[in-house]
Amino acid sequence: MFAEIVMIDFDVTKGFVKICGVTSADDARMVVSSGADALGLNFAISKRHVESETARDVVEATPGFMHVGVFRDSDSAFVLETVSSSGVNVAQIHGLLSNDLTERLHERDIRVIKALSVNESDFLDFDDGLVDAVLVDGAEPGSGVGYSRSLVTRREFRAPLIIAGGLNTNNVASVIDEIGPWGVDVATGVEASPRVKDPILVSKFVTLAREAFKREENM
Repeated sequence: MFAEIVMIDFDVTKGFVKICGVTSADDARMVVSSGADALGLNFAISKRHVESETARDVVEATPGFMHVGVFRDSDSAFVLETVSSSGVNVAQIHGLLSNDLTERLHERDIRVIKALSVNESDFLDFDDGLVDAVLVDGAEPGSGVGYSRSLVTRREFRAPLIIAGGLNTNNVASVIDEIGPWGVDVATGVEASPRVKDPILVSKFVTLAREAFKREENM
């Protein structure tokens, strides 16, 4: 049995750090210890894909944490079933997101992050006032490939903005300084090998991000 779902508050001071593509309970515990705010579990077909059973093990190993289920082009039934069986408390949706699915997730106290790729039409058209946060990524999410951050300025955002795509310990501070997002998200940039996180890189990434957010707060 899962503990009662904790409602995640996105209406807080910027400084959010998410480590995505976690594939094991051991890595999950390490991410929590690093001081990150959330971890991502990828239910989309990718090299970091996890089944619901593995995700459930991660959730149970790190209770009270923010667990983000990542979906790509999934139908509503799959999203709702997987959220329920895995115990994640946030759904991150790549691809089409209907108002109906958003409402049904909110009815279950599941927060919704809409992922927008800078090269897709919905980047400019999606109404981000309907979701709890927006994550902006490059053309190949999860690849570690970056993109021109100036593309982010093509539109205004009402929801908290999370920057992803090609982030690592070498550039996360400069991206925060340049864009001033609410949060940042990393997967490839903190890996020791595919599907395995590097504790040193994770800790360094979180520290550098926190320092950059603190500088911005004090400006």
